[in-house]
Amino acid sequence: MTEAVPIRRERTPRLLDAYCCQGGAGMGYHRAGFAVTGVDKDAQPRYPLAFHQGDAIDFIRTYGPGFAFIHTSPPCQHDTDCQRIQGNTHPDLIAPTRDALNSTGRPWVMENVRGAAHKLREPVMLCGAMFGLATYRHRYFETGGGFTLTPPPHPAHTAPQAKMGRPVPDGWYGQFVGNFSGVPHARRVMDVPWMNRDGIRECIPPAYAQWIGRQALAHLSAGAVAA
Repeated sequence: MTEAVPIRRERTPRLLDAYCCQGGAGMGYHRAGFAVTGVDKDAQPRYPLAFHQGDAIDFIRTYGPGFAFIHTSPPCQHDTDCQRIQGNTHPDLIAPTRDALNSTGRPWVMENVRGAAHKLREPVMLCGAMFGLATYRHRYFETGGGFTLTPPPHPAHTAPQAKMGRPVPDGWYGQFVGNFSGVPHARRVMDVPWMNRDGIRECIPPAYAQWIGRQALAHLSAGAVAA
């Protein structure tokens, strides 16, 4: 008779949401089934889950090994078109964040905007249309620590997209960047009813992270079985 292999797993796996802002990613992972802790250098009173204020890279290096999975969204301003046009300078934290993530030995995801995609290693692109959202909002995800992603099918962009900052006509998709109008509409489209404009223009929709989170849980479960 073959003995069953014991499965070692946490009752609710812990996930670190670094550079969490107002919690678009964190809420998606929460919905997928993780116990989420956010960390950000700025106070985030709108963050809907457990939160710690502090330096994300220091927190990852110190406490990251204690989490089952780590998500990071380093500030994207360094690689956005609007900041380059305005001549603003911002730190580039992608490489330092990757080094910190690799030091933990945990599986991880690092997310950023199209302008930073060339700095990410074999990133997977996610789009709102993949999840039935009325926004395209392409975001790019590098994976590591043994975790990989295969994206869902990418539907054609058939709906017209409103210009940046402009009201969104019926049947059009919104961009929700900059000083955009229509915060209530953006909240509904992105499914982030707790956010203000500042949070919405920077976040990923929770649907993206929920999809990633389900694959992360399967990855963790497979590792527990193998162990």
